[in-house]
Amino acid sequence: MIRITDDIQLIPLCLDDISDIFRMLNDEREYMREWLPFVDNTQQEEDTANAVVQMLQSPSEQFTIRYMGIFVGLVGFKDFDDSNHKIEIGYWLSQYQQGNGIMTRSVDALLDYAFEQLNMNRVQIKVAVDNKKSNRIPQKLGFKFEGVERDGELLADNKYTDINVYSLLKKEYKNGNH
Repeated sequence: MIRITDDIQLIPLCLDDISDIFRMLNDEREYMREWLPFVDNTQQEEDTANAVVQMLQSPSEQFTIRYMGIFVGLVGFKDFDDSNHKIEIGYWLSQYQQGNGIMTRSVDALLDYAFEQLNMNRVQIKVAVDNKKSNRIPQKLGFKFEGVERDGELLADNKYTDINVYSLLKKEYKNGNH
């Protein structure tokens, strides 16, 4: 567990989280599907269970975000590249908890974990160009904007979107440039 504040904890993803994840995705389906294409593939709790099992079997780590003990989102690592010491952070948060700094603090905690515990040299975040709230997180944390990956993600309704690519290097992090 990574304790961020008394109210915010990151807890490693486990099978017990399936119901909480499905319930939130189902309750906030219309909102979430705008930027999270996988939401349309989670029509039943079994779909979420399959996705969680796949995440648990991958080399990357995922964490549930608990605010005052209640599940409010996921944050974690993906595209783990050990030979080049780089990794990507992905995240999503309940629409009702956005704007409170929960995700920015969660991503910041994972930066420390990535650079200090996993010995990564580069952390990147990719965000849909038009997803303003999500773009603010790497910007606030001092990531460098590298460019746009054209048609980088296929969203719901079979629509491609451009993706902003941000990165932060270990030397920048250690120098307090985040």
